[in-house]
Amino acid sequence: MTVVPITSQDLDAVEVSWFSALCSDDYEFLGVPDGDLRSSWAHCSNIVKEAETQGFRNILCPSSYQVGQDTLSFVAGCAPITSDINFLAAVRCGEVQPIMLARTIATLDHMLEGRLTVNIISSDFPGEKDESAYRYQRSREVVEILKQAWTQDEFSHNGEVYNFNNLTTTPVKPYQTGGPLLYFGGYSPSALDLCGEHCDVYLMWPEKTEELEGRMKAVNEVAAKHGRTLDYGLRVHVIVRDTEAEAKEYAEHITSKLDDDYGRMIRERALDSTSLGVSHQAKNRELADKFGYIEPNLWTGVGRARSGCGAALVGSTDQVLSKLEAYKKMGMRAFILSGYPHIDEAQHFGSRVLPQMNTCSLPHAYGRVPDTTPKTPLGTGVRK
Repeated sequence: MTVVPITSQDLDAVEVSWFSALCSDDYEFLGVPDGDLRSSWAHCSNIVKEAETQGFRNILCPSSYQVGQDTLSFVAGCAPITSDINFLAAVRCGEVQPIMLARTIATLDHMLEGRLTVNIISSDFPGEKDESAYRYQRSREVVEILKQAWTQDEFSHNGEVYNFNNLTTTPVKPYQTGGPLLYFGGYSPSALDLCGEHCDVYLMWPEKTEELEGRMKAVNEVAAKHGRTLDYGLRVHVIVRDTEAEAKEYAEHITSKLDDDYGRMIRERALDSTSLGVSHQAKNRELADKFGYIEPNLWTGVGRARSGCGAALVGSTDQVLSKLEAYKKMGMRAFILSGYPHIDEAQHFGSRVLPQMNTCSLPHAYGRVPDTTPKTPLGTGVRK
């Protein structure tokens, strides 16, 4: 029995995703920059290709400003070099005018033939600091515009941030029926309300099991008010080896050269460094034991040198697999994993754990991806 009702209650599979380090987040030693692991097109696209080779079903492509590449440009570049893996493109709401964003996403969806999912982000823009309520109102309107643009022939939108009247949606028709699935993570009441009403998959960062259960219940309460259920996912790092001792030894290895002042600088340069979710990750580190573990096999040391997701599943193949299976029983149907260096750890997880998991593509499980090219202007529709 899952913790809360979920959309994919009868799905006996999970979407296991990897992570492409577009935002300068690849290291052999955390906090020690390595030119060979820079966030270049060559390196990050190699991460994508390795993840596809290993059998991961999706890959998160994050968004930042200070370092790294533009997310949507990167995803577009990956379309012709991949054939199976989906892309979870992080979209910072308001960065692109919404109806043009709808067209960009529809274009990518056709390029990838339905292998696109979207991670909705509500962070500040570079050089700006807006109130949380405004940021989530802007994100809400962006999501409402996207969903209407992808599902209606024409629409009008009259909001606090955006206004459109009698706009045709012909140019923005996506490949997928109803458009790409929307993944979302956030802790504030405004975030939960937006996700509960409009998004498909609620993503969480690692915490104690009871905290994750409480978070799922809180989101479900909001979704239920809108007559909806959601699916749930976990973004977490992994270190998996043949034995627990080897995994813990490697965890110590990657933090062995970390200067805490430099690690703090890495955390604080992120646009979401003061968010509620980040504060919860910091609290995890405060509650952990002297080795950094907050519960068996959940290590918070990663958070010393990165903002956002700050903990890793550390253990043997069986231990990491058991942890993921326990999360699945709770109701999680999406796992977004990563490790250091990203290509090496993708191989460790891909060879040890992934073959023992029943995996799926959530867009396919939701029936979003048509069997043949759709009759859209970018597909096989009548040219006007």
